[in-house]
This record gives sequence, C-alpha cells and structure tokens, in this order.
Amino acid sequence: MAKLKLRNKELQKLGFPKGKLSSLAINVVYEHFRRQPHEWVLAMLEQVLARPADFKATAGWERIAQALLNEQGLAEGGGAVQLHAKTKPFAVFGQEHIEAGAMNQMYLAMRLPIAVEGALMPDAHQGYGLPIGGVLATEKSVIPYGVGVDIGCRMCLSLFDLPVQHLLEKRDFFAGLLQAHTRFGQQAFDRPLDDPIFEQDAFRYLKIARDNRDKAWKQIGSSGGGNHFVEFGKSTISDANNSLGIPTGDYLAVLSHSGSRGLGAKIAQYYTSIAMKQSQLPKEASHLAWLMLDSQAGHEYWSAMNLAGDYATACHDHIHRRLAKALGEKAIARVENHHNFAWKEQLADGREVIVHRKGATPAGKGVLGVIPGSMTAPGYIVQGRGHIGSLNSASHGAGRVLSRGAAKKSLTEKLLKEHLRQHHVSLIGGGLDEAPMAYKDIHAVMAAQSDLVDIIGTFQPVVVRMAGAGEGED
Repeated sequence: MAKLKLRNKELQKLGFPKGKLSSLAINVVYEHFRRQPHEWVLAMLEQVLARPADFKATAGWERIAQALLNEQGLAEGGGAVQLHAKTKPFAVFGQEHIEAGAMNQMYLAMRLPIAVEGALMPDAHQGYGLPIGGVLATEKSVIPYGVGVDIGCRMCLSLFDLPVQHLLEKRDFFAGLLQAHTRFGQQAFDRPLDDPIFEQDAFRYLKIARDNRDKAWKQIGSSGGGNHFVEFGKSTISDANNSLGIPTGDYLAVLSHSGSRGLGAKIAQYYTSIAMKQSQLPKEASHLAWLMLDSQAGHEYWSAMNLAGDYATACHDHIHRRLAKALGEKAIARVENHHNFAWKEQLADGREVIVHRKGATPAGKGVLGVIPGSMTAPGYIVQGRGHIGSLNSASHGAGRVLSRGAAKKSLTEKLLKEHLRQHHVSLIGGGLDEAPMAYKDIHAVMAAQSDLVDIIGTFQPVVVRMAGAGEGED
C-alpha cells in the first residue's frame, strides 16, 4: 500500500486555515491514520472542520477538534459571542456540484445563534461570510456580508419585438451600440442622466450615503467590473402560458448584470465594520457579524441597503433606456431581480425572518427571474415554484468552477478565442477570469433545481460587453 501523503494545499482547499492548524492536522493524520485511504482521510478532516464539537471525544481526532474550537473562541468561554456547538440542518441542492469550501462556510453560518433556516443553491462556491449561492434566514437581525459587497446586484432582461436575424447579420452595428451606450469599471458617461433616486431621504440623513452621493451620480447607468456584463442576444419564449403576456417565439433581447457600484461597496464596508465591533465573533466567523434590526446601526443599514438596491435598479433602467432609444424601439417585456439582498419574509409557521440571498435568485411562487449561464452558454427565464426547503430561492447563475486566479493560470487567450468562435459569440472586453470554462455546466445546475423553478424561456448571448483590461472595478 502506498504511503499516505497530505499537502497543506489540500487542507486549505477544505477550509483549514494556513499555519499551525494545517500542520497539526497533517501530524495527527500521520500519527493515527497513515494506513487509511487518502479519500477517507480528506472526508473525515472535512467533517471535523465543519463540526469540531462532535469530535471532541473521538479518538485520534480530538486534538484537531479542540484546536479548532480554541481557534474559533468556543473553548473555555473565549469570544464575546459563542457559536452553537452543532450545525443546524440546511437544504442543499446539487451537492455534487458544490465545493467543500462553500459547504464549510454554510456549516459555520448555521451555527450562528441568530440562524433560523438555510439553504445552498447548486451554483454555490466559496465567498466571504456566506458562500456565494447561500441563503440564510435570521431572527430580527441582518448580516451585511450575508448580503454582500455589491448590494442589489441584479439581472435585467428586456425583450424587443425585432427580428433576431438583424443581430446575427449586423454584429458590428450592435457591438457599436454597446460601446457607445454602456460604461464599465472606472469609466463613466461624460453627461450622466439624472434620476429621482438622488432625491431619496436616505441620501440626506445617512452620512455614508451623503458622503458618496456625488460619486453615485457620476456612476449612474454604468456597470462594475468582474463578472458584470451587458449583452445583446436571442431570447426564446417557450411556454405559451408565460406570465409575460407575450407569444412564444424568438425575440431580440438585452440582458444586463451589475449592482450598486461604489455606493453599495462603501455601505457594506462601513456597516460590516460596525457589526464586527458589536458582535465580536470568533475570527473564523467574523464576516458573519450581524446588526440587530432594532438597533440604530441595524436601522441605518436596512435603509442604506434598500437605497443601494434602488440605485442598482436605476442603473439598469438607464442602461436599458439608452439601448432602447438607440434601437428606436420600446421593450415589450422585462424580467429583473436582485440576488445580493435581504428581505423580510415569513416562514411556513408564520414567523417573520430576514432572508439573506447571497448570490441567489428569489423564486417564490410565480416570481419571475433570470439565471444566466456564461458568455457562451444559455441563460434561463424562470418562474419560481415557491419551494419551502430552498427558502423560495434558486441559483443566480451557473457558479464558478475555477477561481479567478486559477482561470488566469490554466486558460489561454487562444483557447478563449477559439471557444467564442465555436459558439458564434462576439466579445468586447472581458478576460480569462470570466472565460466560459471557469463556470459550471448551466444545464447540470438547472437540472439540480428543477423543483425550485419552471423554465419559460432562454437567452442566448450573441454580442457581449464586459470591463476590459485596466478598467477595474471602482
């Protein structure tokens, strides 16, 4: 039998912190479990990391468990706020598609004393605080990083009664429209359109919003960097009983993905800092710090979050208004939804909770949404089925299978260009970190959530605009 070999990288992929804990885990495994299969050892380490309290008295694993508890501030009364020793159960959809790091983040979130229920979507991958694709219901409290930095990040799809053939035959024309009427990252329009959003009271009475009002005005109607995009594509409505009220068939469409820009990021950072000071959670759980809604900071954050969500909506309105005007047409239907937000909702037993959807689409009974694939894979227009176990949620996309760093290291520009050519997609901007190969198979992700949504149509990208090199997030 080959000797067991463990590497620090393997443990860190599971979620073990670098340094002493990883070294201790390797030493314990070599001392007690050297003859066990490699897969079994990794599976056991994953379980110990997720639920150390359950292994405090288990021969061989107790040293790792106790060290993890000490690190988390749970042993001997450490930490002002203690997590529950055991994880509350939560629903997982498409577990075969979800990495260990995302699972472990959800295990941790479900040990919060404020956690009520949770669910993990099939596009889930590791993030900060909650995993991307994580849904968490809490009691009388909100977690700023459970919402995320890009507050109100959303999808918006406009359908136009125009021949799709125009798009296929005149790609350069539509690419020119995107370049003329969209801005990304650090770009901004020379003359931004005004918007009623800037008359909202929150821009006056919330200091963080007031301080960032001018920048928000300059960025209105623009999109962030990273995975944000504006696309022309072909949308096919396949359900004759669709609630859009339009006939089945093909339509020229615009799909945009972006959030609340610098305004949302500043709000998230400011109130997360306050939450961390107030909650004083163990280091491992620090990004899950919360604010009670009946506190001054909690009330302020809730107002600021809703302001950022409204601002994100306004940005998409501007994008679609500019492009509709350039096309000389009015949209015949629109589908849009937030996916980085928190809502006051009721559970089946009537309790009011705060439902955080960190990279998850609202999918209550009859609620419309858009779930994109990648710059070459189809997106889906869906209608929620109101699944209780998912907390009325679905995935917000395909989800990453390669981190940004891994994509840049393992993929090439030649490979990306060939992939785009094979799928007949024209790309403006973008980079290897957003290559389609960095994402999960959207077909598998949709199959894993067939109980959560009904598909009423699709969107196939044709001309894609993203932030280019050097444009940045800002």
